[in-house]
Amino acid sequence: MEIERINEHTVKFYISYVDIEERGFDREEIWYNRERSEELFWEMMDEVHGESDFSLDGPLWIQVQALEKGLEVVVTKAQLSKDGSKLELPLPEEKWREFSLSAGEKVESLFGHHFHFGQNGDAEEREEQDVLQFILSFKDIEDVISLAHRADFSRLSNRLFQFEGRYYLFVEFDERYTEQEVDNMLSLLLEYGSDSQLTIYRLEEYGTEIMGDNALETIKTYFPAL
Repeated sequence: MEIERINEHTVKFYISYVDIEERGFDREEIWYNRERSEELFWEMMDEVHGESDFSLDGPLWIQVQALEKGLEVVVTKAQLSKDGSKLELPLPEEKWREFSLSAGEKVESLFGHHFHFGQNGDAEEREEQDVLQFILSFKDIEDVISLAHRADFSRLSNRLFQFEGRYYLFVEFDERYTEQEVDNMLSLLLEYGSDSQLTIYRLEEYGTEIMGDNALETIKTYFPAL
């Protein structure tokens, strides 16, 4: 594992998938097994602390980027503003997944595929702008077509991929959706597909994107109901 101390409050480290596997972790399980991802993260942080004397006290800002051959992680200790009224956190870089947590808390789904936080605004705004993500698997394209004609999906952010002979629909529910609306929509989606443990990163890297934003509405436009 490569460790770089950026400054007093920030450290960056890179760990390859080979290194992850040599530590006894499966490359895939770190994306959907919360306990294993937590175990890996704190194992890495212990090593970072030992080599760079980076303390883990106080709130941390964690940024994880999935690269072709490994993970790049930036950890920054949040600082109080000059007036002591709020925590000041670094602005995220594009395509980074962000998490704000205290060192004593568990890393809730650090590498999970269901949740990430918005990339604009301060820490409080990020907490209010959670985006719920799901990936659904379909055996046949006919199931996707039938689903597309069941409801109005114009508000739902969704993309369609093909990977290893199956079709995968990546959907995102932003803060405009109420909990009841999310439950109702998921119930409908799961009538035609099944929840998948694949990550969007794996689909983007190894799969083929068939239709981009608003895939279901596009399918409804060009394919008649079955």
